[in-house]
Amino acid sequence: MRRSRGIVWIGALCCVLCGTSVWAEDSVQDLATQSMEECQKGRRAKDADSRGVYFDRGRKLAEKALALDDQSADAHFALFCSIGERMRANGEVFFSVFEYGAMMDALDQTLALNPDHLDALSSKGTILIEVPEFLGGDDEKGEIMLRQVIKDEPASINARMVVARQCAERGEHQEAYELSKRALELAKEQERDDLLPEAEETFSEMQTQLMAR
Repeated sequence: MRRSRGIVWIGALCCVLCGTSVWAEDSVQDLATQSMEECQKGRRAKDADSRGVYFDRGRKLAEKALALDDQSADAHFALFCSIGERMRANGEVFFSVFEYGAMMDALDQTLALNPDHLDALSSKGTILIEVPEFLGGDDEKGEIMLRQVIKDEPASINARMVVARQCAERGEHQEAYELSKRALELAKEQERDDLLPEAEETFSEMQTQLMAR
């Protein structure tokens, strides 16, 4: 289922402050990038212990970035990724309202700071579809967001799989097949080993349903 200059001495001071600001922004972005890299490594890790280590490390990096600048949309999204993937790696056995709330807050903060953040839009749309209504689920709103992601980012994989399943539920099997087929092609092209099994399963289901009509 979430960026005037006066006289010389004032200008010099501005340059010093601007230089400090640029350094801080670079540092925050580097930390957010490193956090997402840890999240990606965790997704690709083969065993649960390794996944947990990557996600925990990613969370610390994201929190460090936010301590420097809580207005960084990328840092908020990196935190969302680390918390969410950690929960999924645990099979939600250790699910807690607090962690779920922290995850959703990070996602919503991302979108508040950058409404066009495609990864956050994809995640939000997926969550709106997959969680029950009492947790804020909204199938229609979620699908609208995911279709926007597909439009703006043709290489999107997850959005296509989720919308494909929605189409199948409504009996729109041809569109479901086409969406899942493209998702599988993209997963292979991008060598997304973390998404490939799900893409293969989704395509197989959509293909079977289409042939059974």
